[in-house]
Amino acid sequence: MAITPYCIFQRGRSPVVAAAVHNGHDTRKRVERHLLLSDDARLREEDPITGEWSQVARTQIVGLRSRFEVDLNRPRDKSVYKKPEDAWGLEVWDAPPDEDMIAASLKEYDDFYAAVDELLTELVDEFGKVVVYDLHSYNHLRDGDGHPPADEVANPEVNIGTGTMDRDFWAPVVDRFVKDLRRYDFHGRHLDVRENVKFQGGYFGEWIHNRFPEQVCAIAIEFKKFFMNEWTGEEDPDEVDAIYGALRSTVPGVEAELKRL
Repeated sequence: MAITPYCIFQRGRSPVVAAAVHNGHDTRKRVERHLLLSDDARLREEDPITGEWSQVARTQIVGLRSRFEVDLNRPRDKSVYKKPEDAWGLEVWDAPPDEDMIAASLKEYDDFYAAVDELLTELVDEFGKVVVYDLHSYNHLRDGDGHPPADEVANPEVNIGTGTMDRDFWAPVVDRFVKDLRRYDFHGRHLDVRENVKFQGGYFGEWIHNRFPEQVCAIAIEFKKFFMNEWTGEEDPDEVDAIYGALRSTVPGVEAELKRL
């Protein structure tokens, strides 16, 4: 295991990797002094609990930094939020970050992608084909706690993003993953799992597919925050555990499809 101030890298012997790049909430002290956003406001836009779910795989990538310091799922030139329009209209800073602050954050960004490149190269050399579960979550109570949730038609419980990959090439893997996730017994029902409805995948997946187009399949997996109160941060342990079980149930099938490829 490699632990840095910005990320945990756990290397296991399996072609399945689970990544939670928006799991982090920490910031450097210098950054913290200039943040206007409260902890609660930042937490709402981060992906808590995804780091726990990453344990479905033997190899894990878990972000420790808040996306409000550096966003690992955006292109390098957009990874530091400088203006409110970069961050959903939120006033992040008491003053725009200076060059030294940005340079330190970009150093962590560069180190992260160098480490991911090294890790995936090793796994490709060992297994030939690799799958990354790119784990995220998203809000659906934008109008506030106690208000009606967002329309279910446009906000599935699980959004599978495949817009950054060669979907035809990776079809056996993606289709098997979706099929197994949908058929999991989730408290006596089945999850609403749909593809490219809310999100199509972010830069992390795009970078992986550009770097390893026919070697690594990064599936962007976005869970609607039905497993927690997105305004208070309080989680529902039963839902959290059930999601872990649902994700874990997909791993054998994905590994089988990788071998067939």
